[in-house]
Amino acid sequence: MLPLFHETAGRPLICPSLLSCDFARIAEEIELIKDQAEILHCDIMDGHFVPNLTFGPPVLARIRQATNLLLDVHLMVDQPEAWLEPFAKAGADSLVFHIESTVHSQRLATQIRDLGCTPGVAINPGTPLTDLTEILPFVDLVLVMSVNPGFGGQSFISQMLDKVQSLRQIGLDRGLSFHIQVDGGINKRTAAQMVKAGANLLVAGNAIFGADDPALAAAEIRQSAQSAYADTLATI
Repeated sequence: MLPLFHETAGRPLICPSLLSCDFARIAEEIELIKDQAEILHCDIMDGHFVPNLTFGPPVLARIRQATNLLLDVHLMVDQPEAWLEPFAKAGADSLVFHIESTVHSQRLATQIRDLGCTPGVAINPGTPLTDLTEILPFVDLVLVMSVNPGFGGQSFISQMLDKVQSLRQIGLDRGLSFHIQVDGGINKRTAAQMVKAGANLLVAGNAIFGADDPALAAAEIRQSAQSAYADTLATI
């Protein structure tokens, strides 16, 4: 399971997104970046909730066999409740559903925890943070999408910096400890910006696997994020 926020003291963790890797060489791609990553982000798309299709539990099970890194499963699907147990059995460490995909968010979070996984909730750029008000005490991770979900390689939506900052303040005001994860257009520059806004889990796909040297690209994002985190601590 993912560590709780207070156990990592908010330090930034790198989450390479397998959506951007070469699926024909997925084990090799993971091997390239394993020393620069703590968590692998796995985007599950059903062609309904988002206009794209990726992979299901059998592929995740093979990924599980290829690595000991934590597997963070992002469910961009309709009816996420149908997929919790299959992906948990396939080896997911965290299961993140979209607040827009269900009217039973608390029930889903409880089911995820009962399956032995870390529960998380994701929110699209156009969805207000008020939609998360009731679910926040029940999850350990909130994923703020900094692009509209469905495709890799999109441009970063800078307004999501304010959203992350507001979400972190809500957590502080309510005495809640949860990871803030960001996904979409994350690179050396935007990783630092997001860390300063309050995020600590940084999903990067194209910036890592689209680089000539994925390990170096991941290391540079890590260094940028860690420097931003150190600057943040220095101002406290």
